[in-house]
Amino acid sequence: MKKNHSPHFAIIGAGTAGLTAAILLARQNIHVTIFEKVHQLEPVGAGLLLQPSGLAVFEHLGVLEEALKLGAVVTGLEGQLPNGQLLVNSHYHQAHPNFYGIGIHRATLCHVLEKKCREYPEHITWRMNTDIQRLEESSNEIRVYGTENTQNHQQAFDTILNASFDDSFDAVIIANGARSTLRPPQWVKVDKAYPWGAKWTIVPECLELESKILHQFHDRSKIMMGILPTGAVPTTPNQRLSSVFWSLPSHQLDHFLQDNTSRSDWLKDIAKRWKPAADWLEQVIAEPEDKQQWLTAHYRDVVMSKFGEGRIGVIGDAAHAMSPQLGQGANMALLDAWALGQAVESARSSHLQNNESLDYAQLWQNYHQHRQSSTEFYQFLSRLLTPLYQSDLWWAGAFRDLTFSWMYRIPYFRKEMAITVSGLKSGMFSQMNYENIAKNNKKTHL
Repeated sequence: MKKNHSPHFAIIGAGTAGLTAAILLARQNIHVTIFEKVHQLEPVGAGLLLQPSGLAVFEHLGVLEEALKLGAVVTGLEGQLPNGQLLVNSHYHQAHPNFYGIGIHRATLCHVLEKKCREYPEHITWRMNTDIQRLEESSNEIRVYGTENTQNHQQAFDTILNASFDDSFDAVIIANGARSTLRPPQWVKVDKAYPWGAKWTIVPECLELESKILHQFHDRSKIMMGILPTGAVPTTPNQRLSSVFWSLPSHQLDHFLQDNTSRSDWLKDIAKRWKPAADWLEQVIAEPEDKQQWLTAHYRDVVMSKFGEGRIGVIGDAAHAMSPQLGQGANMALLDAWALGQAVESARSSHLQNNESLDYAQLWQNYHQHRQSSTEFYQFLSRLLTPLYQSDLWWAGAFRDLTFSWMYRIPYFRKEMAITVSGLKSGMFSQMNYENIAKNNKKTHL
């Protein structure tokens, strides 16, 4: 790349991490090209929970109020056992009086971030329908190679044309998800599928249970269900929704609720354990022939030795995919993007005489200072806890039920668990500061 020019970043993947990173780089007058495989952004999925850590980034972005309009405020998490005892009883005020979460549909999350991206048309270029297949780094640039799908309208029937292309950038940020094939293989320590997944569906808002709580239901380590307040989608803002998820071993996901008998048996199993939840599900879960959309979620465990070096960085699930047990995926993606913005700003500020250049060694050193310890903490905890909720281990559920009921009786552990759920832990005995993430000094590099 030419010297003395404003940096030009490529971001591969227009998910939560990619869109947020694009906004925070564009704010610094850095030109960004977003590469995305699909024709247009139509997020597939149900709801997710934005924790206080993610909301701090939303406040930093200036989109928190927009998210609150469509999302659903969540004050805590309660996990119930068949005997009515609360296995999990964690509320955000236990971490901080002003903390809360937002249950939000993935389409709404995408809408909020894409809308913010559109405020920077001079800095953000969109390359949709584009599949990046490999990267080639040199001392002064990094080239991306891929194919771009275009429609040919000249023939009687539209046809899809695949055109090869390559382009050069100052840096590439890989943000294309847990199954990315672009992350440098020498950085990858672990990359494997989890043996358990989940089925998800969206239904009308659950008013039979406390509407500001994420309700989870656990029986041993084999049964787990959740009901998450999900707010509304932009196209129907007055129709409030809930997300329902049901955990299953991966090999059973394709056989879930295939006929009326299986639906009836499923509801009976739930009713034996949690009658109020079953009564509500009976009303909102359609008969199988009605083709209610149950989405399948598969999960991966990805551990990397580093997240960036030279002109390449990896963020979001591409960098640290994990079990959804702690509910941190989207929040960690938002924190990654925030940390990238901070690291780029710091690396440019160190070149006060020429802020158009970047010290990549300093950039990634700063980024790792922000993200490495926190990521390692949550990945370790996820790997430790997931078998207690999703496994065939005969002893796991009983061990969990005993230890958790004991821990929630001790104020110190109760607070630490609430901080952990909030997404703000940076280590076993340390945490990030919400205000430091949320603040926006609005500096730009001209």
